[in-house]
Amino acid sequence: MNNKHEEYVKLATRIYELDAKVYKASGSGLGSTLSGSKNQNIENLVILIMSSPQGHLLRSQLALIGNMAKSIRNKQVRDNLLGEYNDILDEIASLPKSFGSVDIVDKDLADLNSSILSKNFSEEDHLVICISRSHGSAGTDIGFELAEALRINYYDEEVLNRLLSQRDAQEFGAEGTKVSDFSRYHGLSKADALFFRQSALICELAKKEDMIVIGRCADVVLTGQHIPHISIYITAPFAIRVRHMMEVKNIELKQAINMIRKMDHKHQNYYHAYTGRRWGDASNYDLCINSACYGIEESVELIERLINRQGKIIRHKREVLSKQE
Repeated sequence: MNNKHEEYVKLATRIYELDAKVYKASGSGLGSTLSGSKNQNIENLVILIMSSPQGHLLRSQLALIGNMAKSIRNKQVRDNLLGEYNDILDEIASLPKSFGSVDIVDKDLADLNSSILSKNFSEEDHLVICISRSHGSAGTDIGFELAEALRINYYDEEVLNRLLSQRDAQEFGAEGTKVSDFSRYHGLSKADALFFRQSALICELAKKEDMIVIGRCADVVLTGQHIPHISIYITAPFAIRVRHMMEVKNIELKQAINMIRKMDHKHQNYYHAYTGRRWGDASNYDLCINSACYGIEESVELIERLINRQGKIIRHKREVLSKQE
């Protein structure tokens, strides 16, 4: 156990030191990703590394560092730091029960899969991919791995909220962040204010960079602002999702069933409340993937092929929809 703990401390220290180097090289005005004392940050990172159920928090923390690293203008410095970043991701992936070490693939379904079309996005448009997913389908893992494969930025709820908090701290100071939601959005509920702030940030980012965004009704938000994007829905059969969550979180069957039902219901209500659409309805998306047929790695490859060949068709579709609206 002591040897393992020492290994995790070394890894956490590498993450902390990389964050400092990336912050210094990028000259970001938002501050470093890991604020506070070095010892406290390393201790927090060790907890995230050791706690596989919180793997999504570690992934979001790393995504912030990766996003900042990709913004570095000096190519040699950027490549060197991204090389360190990728080495850290590889080391994390080799840990027992790390995020991404438990796949969603069902071998029987995978044997039936067929080759699918792919895509080629034009240079004039930013590559913006919106991923919705049912709980336990490994959709978030697929989104993160896809962002790394394409070397583009990754945004989930944790990353978006962190960016908003950093901006508030800059603009309002420590006290102002407590009231900024309400002063900006005329007394809306905190949930509604947060949705509109996240939506505005998603649109702002989509206009200036290639990116992947997880959830947050991003597909409908971007459609409303006539911003080209690709919308993807990832799911898997209920029984396979239950099995996947049992393995990922090391929980019993009943707990996994209740968790998936609760989270799916939460996503469904959230999506409908802010879009009026039916969450998971295939007609709302450009592509729907049964991740159990492909697993994480092949799902990433499938989406990459879609990007390489179908961009013109999707772009034309978006232009037609924009004119109709």
